[in-house]
Amino acid sequence: MAFSRRSKEPVPEVDTNIWACKNENCSGWMRASFSFNEDPNCPLCQSSMQMETHVLPEVGE
Repeated sequence: MAFSRRSKEPVPEVDTNIWACKNENCSGWMRASFSFNEDPNCPLCQSSMQMETHVLPEVGE
């Protein structure tokens, strides 16, 4: 049985709004579209978060 080793199509990257942790010792972040709160706390350290934009792979929402 042979398996295909074709390269997969690259996932397009887009500018994405994220919530990033304000605590400089924490690297927590989450996509804004995946947050249920308008002003969330970091799920890792419970610090406040700020809105930023990063280039991330596109996901179906």
